[in-house]
Amino acid sequence: MKKDIHIPKVEDIGVAIIKDADEGGETWNVYLINYKKEPINNVLISSKGYGTVDQKKVNTSTLRHFFDSIERESHQLIEPISQEVFGLSNEYFVTFYIDNVIHDKKFIFVPGAIKSEHLTLVRIIQKEGILIK
Repeated sequence: MKKDIHIPKVEDIGVAIIKDADEGGETWNVYLINYKKEPINNVLISSKGYGTVDQKKVNTSTLRHFFDSIERESHQLIEPISQEVFGLSNEYFVTFYIDNVIHDKKFIFVPGAIKSEHLTLVRIIQKEGILIK
């Protein structure tokens, strides 16, 4: 029965969109951050964007990324993100294992959330970005 299924609460995991400076101007990258005191394993991340532009529904392609392990108190680059999709909802669904127990959590950056004026220091990466934890 549903009441017998234990769904672990996901804590100490975050997704950050970081503004990186490069020779051509600025690049935005998405990172998964593991704040836990232990590694997470078999990490699967699916990302997609969706919303409305000029009164038309828009959906981006769904991208999937897999990482064998992300060490404790570290971060992993997921993908670059184009400024063209900042006006959409950008969703990152993260699934991983700890001690053979599956965990999952959805992180959604709502339209308008990814702006330079919202940047704060993401300490574990030591760069400015927008973090959802």
